Amino acid sequence: MGFRKGLLACFGPGGGGDEEAEQEARATPGARRRRTVMNLRSLSLEDLSRTLATTTLHAFTLDELKSVTKNFSTANFLGEGGFGPVYKGCVGGALRPGLAAQQVAVKYLDLDSDGVQGHREWLAEVVYLGMLSHPHLVKLLGFCNQDDHRMLVYEYMPRGSLENHLFNNPLAPLPWSTRLKIAVGAAKGLAFLHEADTPVIYRDFKASNILLDSDYAAKLSDFGLAKEGPKGDDTHVTTRVMGTHGYAAPEYILTGHLTAKSDVYSFGVVLLELLTGRRSVDKRRRGREQNLVDWARPYLRRADDRLHRVMDPGMESQYSTRAARGAAAVAHSCLQSVPKARPRMRDVVDALEPLLALDDDVPMGPFVFTVCEPEPAGKVSGAGDDEPAAAQGKWHVKSAVHADSPLRKGDCWVTSAAKRPESPPGVI
Repeated sequence: MGFRKGLLACFGPGGGGDEEAEQEARATPGARRRRTVMNLRSLSLEDLSRTLATTTLHAFTLDELKSVTKNFSTANFLGEGGFGPVYKGCVGGALRPGLAAQQVAVKYLDLDSDGVQGHREWLAEVVYLGMLSHPHLVKLLGFCNQDDHRMLVYEYMPRGSLENHLFNNPLAPLPWSTRLKIAVGAAKGLAFLHEADTPVIYRDFKASNILLDSDYAAKLSDFGLAKEGPKGDDTHVTTRVMGTHGYAAPEYILTGHLTAKSDVYSFGVVLLELLTGRRSVDKRRRGREQNLVDWARPYLRRADDRLHRVMDPGMESQYSTRAARGAAAVAHSCLQSVPKARPRMRDVVDALEPLLALDDDVPMGPFVFTVCEPEPAGKVSGAGDDEPAAAQGKWHVKSAVHADSPLRKGDCWVTSAAKRPESPPGVI
């Protein structure tokens, strides 16, 4: 099935007279792309299919994606997102002539939960990622819209999400240089969206939507909630409040007024997560510490010597103090209560990028142990009654201690450079 034919089959026939068709045929590809993003709500389905036909997206069939994912087998299951389940697969020229052999991630939209909103978000992903291309946006290769099936096919990101690295892998914390690289890459992705011919507001910037390639380059994914920026003399877009608690800007939550500065606030929250290793909202913590911004904001000013109190202990002080203070100052400016006081994302990139070169003041410091202990028996999934957690390699981190701190019997240690061991390297 050809691309144009596939799109028409997906979206159906639409209106539009011969004169409009001639004008569209004379328009440049760039003009067609800009018009699509600007007039997404008013375009006919045929207009949309004509515009997408100028891209390199593939309209995959259901049978093709079944073949790619081995019939959506559990062995190919990567995880579950807000969009629905995600499966790993492999495509190539045997599937479509000219399609480079590569691994892909296939997102399968669950229409049962919210069919109308789900289809709208699916369509937004196809439009925005079909029109926009940047090194720090995940690449959309194609889609499927057959009967009630809605799928998206992306380039595969082998390192997974930033969220997983920050919060689900305590024995292998991200080093400072990698965190800063991720922050700069994500900032460049947002800056590109905000500076497009027709600005795009991402609206759902969070750690789980930042995917990492094999070199830890950050790429923004999940454009289902993205919106066109304000037009003409408008200062904002008024829309239903959507997004993720803990990341959304306060003025957007209160009024529904959405601007590019709403994304800037969300970036500040993620930058704070990179600095502290804490989630934006964590109900397991006490009082004010449950909200990351409320807890950390007082320590973020560049002149504040207390920044070390909120830095991620998993980094074991192995970071440039000057770079950390610079990043904290950027986070502080992004988290300003007044939207106009926040910087543009281009200014954020310009402030963060030079920090990558600051590595001459990384302290060597005393050796630090990461202390862990066996999981309690009741918390070990699949553990037998007579098989201790330690024998299965089930451990969780307790704390980081200096070399001169005594270890208690039953504790174990691993160095910051160590990978998760099959069994702990030392138990006393």
